[in-house]
Amino acid sequence: MVKLPSTALLTDEYELTMVRAALRSGLAARSSVFELFARRLPPGRRYGVVAGVGRALEAIAGFRFGDEELSFLEKRGLLDDATAEFLASYRFSGSAWGYGEGDLYFPGSPVLTVKASFAEAVVLETVLLSIYNFDSAVASAASRMTLMAEDRPCIEMGARRAHEQAAVAAARAAYIAGFAATSDLEAGRRYGIPTTGTAAHSFTLLHDCEEAAFRSQIASMGENTTLLVDTYDIETAVRTGVRLTGGRLGAVRIDSGDLTATAREVRALLDDLGAKQTRIIVTSDLDEWQIAALAGAPVNGYGVGTQLVTGSGHPTCSFVYKLVARADSLEPDAPLLPVGKKSTQKSTLGGQKYALRRRDAKRLAEAELVGVGAAPASGDYDRPLLRELIRDGEILGAEPLDAARARHEQARAELPRDGFKMSRGEPVIPTYFLADGAVLPSPYGR
Repeated sequence: MVKLPSTALLTDEYELTMVRAALRSGLAARSSVFELFARRLPPGRRYGVVAGVGRALEAIAGFRFGDEELSFLEKRGLLDDATAEFLASYRFSGSAWGYGEGDLYFPGSPVLTVKASFAEAVVLETVLLSIYNFDSAVASAASRMTLMAEDRPCIEMGARRAHEQAAVAAARAAYIAGFAATSDLEAGRRYGIPTTGTAAHSFTLLHDCEEAAFRSQIASMGENTTLLVDTYDIETAVRTGVRLTGGRLGAVRIDSGDLTATAREVRALLDDLGAKQTRIIVTSDLDEWQIAALAGAPVNGYGVGTQLVTGSGHPTCSFVYKLVARADSLEPDAPLLPVGKKSTQKSTLGGQKYALRRRDAKRLAEAELVGVGAAPASGDYDRPLLRELIRDGEILGAEPLDAARARHEQARAELPRDGFKMSRGEPVIPTYFLADGAVLPSPYGR
């Protein structure tokens, strides 16, 4: 794991005021179960992608209140003696289960379950929601983009459109959902993601002429480089690049105009010039719909930035983190009682959840089965969804990023055909909540 600074103050103030009040009332140690889930998918989306699990585990490991953090809280008047003592010794000692990173989620899916004392679990609310909401929004958009790109690689290029640390997280989430590389070097250093990049328009404008810029780039990076050809006249630029490399130019990048028409013209020109192996990369504010529209164009890869790091119109998954069960006393083995909100349009279904993905004999997903209070009965082809992430404070769920990437590919392959549509629609499979063999009314989406 990457060692990060303390994450303890990535916290809303009300979490600490709740701890302070619970310590005073004597209920801070009451065993509790919190769940992180989404009541619905973004409008029109057919599935969501879970991302941020590894980062969340790092954040929990780094959730420590040192002298600097405690001094800040004291100056704000947020500490009494009991709260200061609790925070100074805070080490998460509970347990957690959740969907594997890269897996899919649907309305009501228990994406993360945290079981600990109330005080230990409640202070994690904001940092967990911050990570899961952003990373999963980016991964969900990225998954739709790579789905439409099919075998053509997608490159993440959104660092300049996001907060500098969010950009690193976005590159990580996009890689999980199938992106081939990133332009962000910190993402490459931190997570081992392949990095790529060549030149911007400013490099061409720096030189007295385009040919001089191309000569310099080729001399530095070799003939397999990618030349940006739309600074001035595209046809002239393509001809120059092919001539300078003797037809061995690696790729050209087009960043403006009618990408479909221009790509066809450039492909025809490259072939006519004998540069049949030269690839065409397109950029320019692409999203999944534009990538789908380019399916018939002679394009070899896509560079995606703004729309990716903003979730392609849905920059959050609207995940919530809610108390769903708590012990009926302070005794260590006290039974858990389901609890839930009755608020209009914000109700929650009480009870700890367990999840399976129901699949048919062809291993295609049919439904999300969520057992309330106990695991639902498993069929021959059903796939359990919850992984043990933390046991009694020990982190067990850390895994290589490529494992999450492979999980996503496998989970997406389970979708029925309707899951691959870009048109707006309902979630591709329904979610059923089961208790004592009966189907409960869902307070959430389909």
